[in-house]
Order: sequence, then C-alpha cells, then structure tokens
Amino acid sequence: MDEKQKVAVIETITATIRNKFKTYNPEPASMPFHTRLLGCDRMALYSFIHSLATNFGTTIFEPVAKSLASLCFASAESQQIAGKQISSEAQRVIQNIMDKLSTASTQPNKPAEIQAIRDVCQNGKMIAVKPTRVDIKLIGRDGTIYLIDIKTAKPNVGEFKGFKRTLLEWVAATLATNPEANVETLIAIPYNPYEPEPYSRWTMRGMIDLENELKVADEFWDFIGGEGTYDDLLKCFEQAGIELRNDIDTYFKKFLEK
Repeated sequence: MDEKQKVAVIETITATIRNKFKTYNPEPASMPFHTRLLGCDRMALYSFIHSLATNFGTTIFEPVAKSLASLCFASAESQQIAGKQISSEAQRVIQNIMDKLSTASTQPNKPAEIQAIRDVCQNGKMIAVKPTRVDIKLIGRDGTIYLIDIKTAKPNVGEFKGFKRTLLEWVAATLATNPEANVETLIAIPYNPYEPEPYSRWTMRGMIDLENELKVADEFWDFIGGEGTYDDLLKCFEQAGIELRNDIDTYFKKFLEK
C-alpha cells in the first residue's frame, strides 16, 4: 500500500466508526446484574462491540475493500446485483453440480463448472431471479469480473452448500447477460481466527474449490490491494484506533453519567 492508499483506508475506518457513534442506539435490554458488576459504560461498550462485530463485514470490511480495490482495479463497487435472470438450462446445470457435490460423486472444479454454465447460459427459458447481493464487485483492467462474498471468520459447516449455490447463480446471472464475460466468484474471509495456525479449510472441502473460490486473510487483502496489503492494513487499523481514542472515550463517558 502506498501512502495515498493508507490515508484513504484510515479515513474510511474512522469515518465509519464516527458515523456508527452518531446512529448507534444500544438495545434497551435490562441486565441489572451485569450492569451493577461491570458498570454502565462497560456494558455500553460491550453492546457497541457486539453490534460492530455483527455488522463488521458491511460497516468496515466492505468500504475498506472497496477503497483499496478502487486503486488497483478498473472499478470497485459494493452491494451489487449479479443479474436479474438465469436460463432454465443453467438452473438445471447448477442443480446437477450441487447434487453431485452433495453426494461426493465429484469434486469441486470451478473452471469446469463455469464452462458448463456458460455452455447453456442462454438456452431454454429465461427465468427471473433475485440472487443474493454481491458484497464486492471488481472489474479488472483486463475486463475480468470478480464477484466476492465476504463472510464471517467462522462460517458454519452447513452454510457452505448455500454459499456454493450463490456463487454458481452469480455466474449464471452474469453470463445470461453477457455469455462471453470472464467471470470469477469468490468467498472472502477477512482474517484467520486460528492464527498462527493455518485456517481450517477442511469444513469446505468437497463443496468449495479451495484453489479458485476461497481467499482467507492475506490472500484476500493482497489480492485486492497488492502484495503486503494485509500487514499494512493491520497497521492502518491500529492507527485509526489511536486517532479514534478520544472519540471513543468521550462517547462512552456519557454512560457513566446515567
């Protein structure tokens, strides 16, 4: 990351947190024992952290990813729609892929899956669909379309089947509009909760193409921002925390007065 990128990321983080302070209202849950034990300010901080963690993907990771990628890709957008229709034949192919993966009669192979969908992407009846929104849509300087689904650090094992179908539907919806498009779909996990141990990928094996559909921690951030971005990003968050310290103290100090 160059200095311009670092400044942009720090500004994105601080602006997001300050906006969160303006709009955040703690849930009116009565926890009398916790409050008397820990104090109103600590309970308010706990509630704020819980709320922030729940929405970290949309409130922090998405805007930061968009900010970084805007300098390395031809375009970067968040919360986009992959398309509004899928061909009936593409739906059939997707279901066939899912059935084979679910029964372990085949292994995930994203390039082959994309080609299978491309072969029928405009065959049959066009069916109106509302696929899950794309968290981050990037267009490379070579025209490649990257559709990225940002997930929490520890998705449940059972969720990966739904994730896989979403990625395949994004491909089909994109190719329904432009059969020649070079499209890639990815699951991004922003950090590795198991550090310094490797990320436990076995839960996805058999459903997700680990080589072509998954990027974790530095794999993701270095992909969108260039080599070394992940380490620089951690420093940016640390710097943003220093800049926000007074804002944080001032915000939660008012809860001591209640």
